[in-house]
Amino acid sequence: MTTEAKQTRALPWAERISILRLRCLDRKTMAPDGRTLLHNRQDFTDRIDARILQETAALPAWQRRMGLRTRARLAALPFAIDDLEQLAGRPDFARMAVPPDERARARQALAVYPKPGGQTGHCALDLEPLLTGGIRGVEQTIRLRLADANADERDTLLSFLDALDGFSSLVRHAGEAASAAAAGAPDWRRDELAVLADSCAWISLNPPRSFREAIQLLWLVNLAVEYGDNAALVCPGRLDRVLRPFYDADRARGLLDPDEALMLIESLYLLINHFVADGLAVAVMVGGTDATGADVTHEISYLCLEALRRTRLVYPTVGVCWHEQTPRDLSELAIRLIAAGYATPAFFNDAVIRRGLESYGIPPAESGEYINSTCVEITPVGRSNVWVASPYFSLCQYLLDEIADQAAARPAADFDGFLAAYLVRMDRQIADAVQEQLRQRQERRDGGGKPLQSVFTRDCLGRARDIDAGGALTNWIECSFVGLANLVDALTVIRSEIYDQKALDFGALQAMLDADFAGQEAERLRVLHGYPKYGNADPAVDSLAAQVMEHLQQSCVRHDPAPGQPLFIPGTFCWIMHERLGAACGATPDGRRSGVPFADGGGPAQGRDTSGPTRSILSTTSWDHHRLIGGLAYNMKFSARLFTSPAAIASLQDLVLTYLRRGGFETQINVVSRAQLEEADKHPELYRYLVVRIGGYTDYFTRLSPGMRREIMDRTEHAT
Repeated sequence: MTTEAKQTRALPWAERISILRLRCLDRKTMAPDGRTLLHNRQDFTDRIDARILQETAALPAWQRRMGLRTRARLAALPFAIDDLEQLAGRPDFARMAVPPDERARARQALAVYPKPGGQTGHCALDLEPLLTGGIRGVEQTIRLRLADANADERDTLLSFLDALDGFSSLVRHAGEAASAAAAGAPDWRRDELAVLADSCAWISLNPPRSFREAIQLLWLVNLAVEYGDNAALVCPGRLDRVLRPFYDADRARGLLDPDEALMLIESLYLLINHFVADGLAVAVMVGGTDATGADVTHEISYLCLEALRRTRLVYPTVGVCWHEQTPRDLSELAIRLIAAGYATPAFFNDAVIRRGLESYGIPPAESGEYINSTCVEITPVGRSNVWVASPYFSLCQYLLDEIADQAAARPAADFDGFLAAYLVRMDRQIADAVQEQLRQRQERRDGGGKPLQSVFTRDCLGRARDIDAGGALTNWIECSFVGLANLVDALTVIRSEIYDQKALDFGALQAMLDADFAGQEAERLRVLHGYPKYGNADPAVDSLAAQVMEHLQQSCVRHDPAPGQPLFIPGTFCWIMHERLGAACGATPDGRRSGVPFADGGGPAQGRDTSGPTRSILSTTSWDHHRLIGGLAYNMKFSARLFTSPAAIASLQDLVLTYLRRGGFETQINVVSRAQLEEADKHPELYRYLVVRIGGYTDYFTRLSPGMRREIMDRTEHAT
């Protein structure tokens, strides 16, 4: 029993969360990146999957086998709870270790079942039926649908029931772990554990009766879908909408105060950080508008942001869905956190995103119900089988391919002809990508199956069709174009050097790039510094970005698939792919050396926005963002020494609002000095928990690759 458990009274919430935060970090430290723990988890599920697939080999319906697999996984998941936790349901990874011989046998047995391709998860679930009717009510709805089902539909619906049964077991077992922990605990802790055990016993079948039970059930269903169905990164989503009825009811009855609600949200954040490996992304959104366009900001909106202050971890990010009626004090809270060095808040443009969703067929009454499903890509809540970042396109690699072709054959007569040839090349790449994604979709129809996620995704139940078989209402594929700023800067050089000045031809340009500017450093510096760059409000450069993005957007939506097949929707977000794709790409005409990361998202390349943040914003918002539902991130970086006064913090807020009012899609901000980053790079052991924004998500700076750390340091640090 730990020292804390010997206390004669419960610790204050702030002290308790501080201790729990350190414990969460310690668990990650013992297994860097969460990899050892994740291997335990994978080995554990492999053993279960091998057993179930062998036991069900005689069943003709693959969907039924998937339902039984999900049930078995969920029923076997072990839980732990310590002496301070206020929500049940922390998976016990240590108890999931599998002996090497069993691991090898399981993998051999599973080798005959190839895993289908394509994305998973990246969604927020439809929780309304669960929160209003409970597991029992959802089960009754499925049984009613069974009454008029054909044979295939019956197999699907039975798989849903099997998965739901496993989910009920998981909830019950989480409560049993709390009951078991009561032995030897002090009276105050036994009382807390009894509440947790009673809550889980109740919600294992019934709808939640309180805010505490609602947030407990929300955590457990997200966990169950991720773990049971291999649906990665299921997000808590719109907590200020989902939990609002329970919060208001408890507050009206005097059963809940804001401090306790804050502690429960913080507890949810801690569980997420325990379960999800570093380097990924989990999202909460607050604010925004309802079906009528009215603001929906609530007390919970502020609590979701405030919970970042004490947890101070990478998960979740909290996006403020800003519109003109957003209360200024909600924006101010997010800005104050950012100015204090918290990288996890971000701002999303509600009007721009709603307009974009409606352009792709989402009904206006539902277009306010969206989530950044991990980084900045947008998916409709509760109705999505959206594959994000599928695939990433390296814009500059295709530019190098076009340069090589033009060097080997007769070049285009003018710059417009060259640009047209490049865009035709991109059209071919997009068409090929669409076909590959559709092929993977068919793989999922044949060999996939996510019965529990299907239960909580509209309208899989009404259609009696698994989400992998197209049961969701929204079946989009969202691709992402990486390196826009580098492309635009490179095109600016090509236009001048080859066509206007005729100082180079494509052969000479290709030779210089293939050599990575070896022996031509002066030439590299000339093109790097001697031409205007995207991010400085130069109309000639910015118009190229608009022209390219307009063409790419039209090329994506030109693919009008058959009914029931997905739309192909563009974005420019990059996660960490600007570093990975940059590492694989040779030198480019903008003066970028081989292997250097590309620009992230829709903003300027690192260090090139030299005219101040306002002009950088003018460039980034000089073209229309609304159709980039696949996501657009705009990063800004400021020195921490700027924000020492209320006036400076207010100026930062005005800058963010300028970006949003000009039609910017999303913005996120690092307030950290280059000096601190360089110190962390040299002494990572002293900065293990320094959190920074990357290409749409947050991560611990010291666990990034050397190239990514350098990319963060090289971003323009605005000092005014």
